[in-house]
Amino acid sequence: MTTWEPPAPSLSVRQVLALERVLAGQPEVVAGAGRLDRPVRWVHVAEAADVGVMLSGGEMVLTTGVLLAGDEDKQAEYVRSLHRAEASAVVLGLGRAFPSPPETMRRVAERCQLPLVVLHRPFPFAQLTEEVQSRLVRRKFAAVSLSEAVRTELTALITGGAPLQRLLDEIARHSGCPVVVTNLAHRVLGTAGERPAVDDVLRDWERIARQAGRSEGDGWIRAELGGRGGHWGRLVLCGYRGDTETGRLLADRGAEALVLHRMLGGADGSWEEQSALSLVTDLVGGAVPARHLLPRARAAGLPVNRRTFVPLVVHGRRAAPLDRVLRLLGLPGVAGELSATATAVLLSLARDQDAEALTAHFAARLRAEPADGPVVVAAAGARTSFEDVPAGLREARHVADAVADSAAALDLPPVVRLRDVHLRGLIRLLRDEPQVQSFAERELAGLLCDPGEDLLPVLRTYLATGRNKSRTAQLHHVSRPALYRRLEAIQIRLGVDLDDFEQAASLHIALLAHDAQHH
Repeated sequence: MTTWEPPAPSLSVRQVLALERVLAGQPEVVAGAGRLDRPVRWVHVAEAADVGVMLSGGEMVLTTGVLLAGDEDKQAEYVRSLHRAEASAVVLGLGRAFPSPPETMRRVAERCQLPLVVLHRPFPFAQLTEEVQSRLVRRKFAAVSLSEAVRTELTALITGGAPLQRLLDEIARHSGCPVVVTNLAHRVLGTAGERPAVDDVLRDWERIARQAGRSEGDGWIRAELGGRGGHWGRLVLCGYRGDTETGRLLADRGAEALVLHRMLGGADGSWEEQSALSLVTDLVGGAVPARHLLPRARAAGLPVNRRTFVPLVVHGRRAAPLDRVLRLLGLPGVAGELSATATAVLLSLARDQDAEALTAHFAARLRAEPADGPVVVAAAGARTSFEDVPAGLREARHVADAVADSAAALDLPPVVRLRDVHLRGLIRLLRDEPQVQSFAERELAGLLCDPGEDLLPVLRTYLATGRNKSRTAQLHHVSRPALYRRLEAIQIRLGVDLDDFEQAASLHIALLAHDAQHH
């Protein structure tokens, strides 16, 4: 990702002192040297002893001290007045009033941590004022231009239907640092930025989240997400290297865009669902090593230390009802949809919990929920290492795919495992072999060439139920005589005897292969 350093709308005291015109005056910092990075909002020339009442904060005050000479009380009060007004620094031109740095002013400024700078050579204050204020005006104009540019770009992405991730990528490009979106519980809903930098942030997210919630020091800049209905999340710029004011501007523009994006909604589900889906998809895909996904999982709210992980794939349920059941049972886990019919679930259980019993309880509670069709819960063996989770999710998906097509006809256990799929699982693995495809087409040719009579589903159910005619008739809502006629038609079309075990077994294998190829 290309980073871009935005202009800062203000100068620091250090930057002002480095200007060529200022260097000509031979500046020397005699107090407050540790606060030279304070921003300078404006430059003000003032000789009055009570100048502080005329300031609003952030000013660099220039003075010759002509009204302070010979009165140490006035000198001390002058510095304290600037400190109370939150001036950024005071610059004293040495001359007739003060031929050398005044010790009283230096001592009070050091105590207040207010930068006190003396100029050893005569210097026209008007030149410094003109130089600094012209630079500040240019920078403020650049900041306003940046604000409008960012707002325009993000609005265009939203109106164009861009997903959340695209908006975050654009915010990260402008800020040049990792960007994190969280809910109010600090659960990470989205990230953007250079991957190694993002991973470093997520690896220590609990500490960072607490820090970002308290202050904006060291480049941690946050913006609240929400509106009149209350806040529901945060956008955090993590380690922003530019000026704090510009960083806050970028965060605010980004937050506005994210709120608008959420208000408009979309077909991709909530941000929580998208976050879980992204994590689950990367785990199942295996392109990213599991150890690299560990910080994301932890930041997403999944317990990962000394846990037992149970990979599941559920057919017949979307992610939202699965999340609801997880919360209802108090089971830590994430759910992400792999397809329109299959959802992956990763349970994270304490080591002393009974993984098998809790998985069965989850499956039973899931089946008790209202549904339009059968629900299949497929599970892989429990894993104690997060690095073994991707293989477990792929195993659970294989098991679910192997039985989902005939779930209504099969007598399945509440939680289906690899040992339960037998021949069906083997055929699923071999489904792309050309010989298997040819075998299936050859065995079923008489039905595949004319599917209009709906005989193939009858044959599938008949063989899946162990050639149980009563059960087949019940599942297809037909009478026994009507079923007999259909079975007779199947035997004629295929030239087989369904009462012959070997011929029926051959057809059963061909059907498994055919179904595996088309799902």
